Amino acid sequence: MDESSTPQNRRARRSPVFLTATIEVAGIPEPVKLRNLSEEGVLIEGDRLPPEGTRTCFQRKDLLVESRIIWVQGRYAGVAFDHPLKPEDVLRHVAKPRPTAKLDHRRPGLACRPLSTNERKMIEQWLSISQVPRPGE
Repeated sequence: MDESSTPQNRRARRSPVFLTATIEVAGIPEPVKLRNLSEEGVLIEGDRLPPEGTRTCFQRKDLLVESRIIWVQGRYAGVAFDHPLKPEDVLRHVAKPRPTAKLDHRRPGLACRPLSTNERKMIEQWLSISQVPRPGE
């Protein structure tokens, strides 16, 4: 869930996400993809990103935060929030990890139940057609 177990020049831990969001610049909304989220900012991806230093309003569902663009590189930009989010606000937008499936690598055992009448007839028919000797012969 957490991408930065050892912070690299960062004050807050980041959680990787892939969600839709919006940044609003001068009242004009621009759809973006949210790539990671922390208490202090987000990494966004978009087609038309505003230049570095632009004041924005970041929105994701009911989360609305005044912010500014702190860097832009190609289709990606870093957005810093004016006020840090509460941890519960961040976690509300981060999906819980899926439980991993437990694999059973053992061979299946032999059936311990008696054969049904249909199963017995099917085996007897197969043995009469094939060249395999009957068990016990």
